[in-house]
Amino acid sequence: MTLRHMIIFRTVCESDYNSTKAAKALNMTQPAISLAIKELEQYYGIILFDRIGRRLRITDAGQVFLQYAIHISDLFNDMETGLRDWDSKGVLRVGASITIGSQFLPQYVKAYYEMYPEIDVRVFVEQTDRLESRILKNEIDCALIEGPPHDSRIISKAYMEDNLSVICSAQHGWKQGQVISVDEFKNQKILLREPGSGTREVFDLVMKQAGIHIVPSWEAMSTSALINAVIAELGIAILPQRMILPVLESGKIITVDVEGLNFKRNFYIIYHKDKFLVPSLKRFMSLCGDL
Repeated sequence: MTLRHMIIFRTVCESDYNSTKAAKALNMTQPAISLAIKELEQYYGIILFDRIGRRLRITDAGQVFLQYAIHISDLFNDMETGLRDWDSKGVLRVGASITIGSQFLPQYVKAYYEMYPEIDVRVFVEQTDRLESRILKNEIDCALIEGPPHDSRIISKAYMEDNLSVICSAQHGWKQGQVISVDEFKNQKILLREPGSGTREVFDLVMKQAGIHIVPSWEAMSTSALINAVIAELGIAILPQRMILPVLESGKIITVDVEGLNFKRNFYIIYHKDKFLVPSLKRFMSLCGDL
């Protein structure tokens, strides 16, 4: 049994259990794929796939073997990448949620480059759920997200506290810092970030804990779009405090509190539990916590 066998098995699983697709992805023949699976089964004395007609269905033993295959092949890929990039002193692949990526990550990367100009930092800014998927597939080394992860295979460390603010137009009739009742809050048109974003997840969790059901009037990936909608008096929005400060200072919007609701949250650095933390990655995570 070799690493090649593990990669073949993993590719079959990631190709919808279709050995023809796996053969094409690996530039192999379909009989060679089948032979490798048979060799694995004979080596361990187990059945990895049930053959139902011409379709493969993974067994419980196959599921366990798949987790080992993913872990071992990812570690091998990490080693390959690290050693092949040795002349350039390494590559760091960093993900960030949209809020963190637009507001904080540029200063993190700039500060990191100033201290370690030899490191090539490659950045991915997208929704939190996609970042978690990238972590699990070993496509990125770490990510900065706006809430705890959902998968037990991902380690998270809080590194910054943040707060979501309820904002409305300065013409709305409320005063800056006013405390409104839950009923007043529920009767407003609510403008929210899209499902899958860290900001939306925090909002949904607070609503669930309070037993409140909200149907948003707007959903948008753009914080600026929501702020402009608020200024146009189309409703109220719940957005990161740090993101609304310039507009708040302009006097076009105000913030209010909702009685009994707390929108505080933490930002987290996440990485796979089996990730080997090379020095460049450790230094980046430490820097984020220090800034």
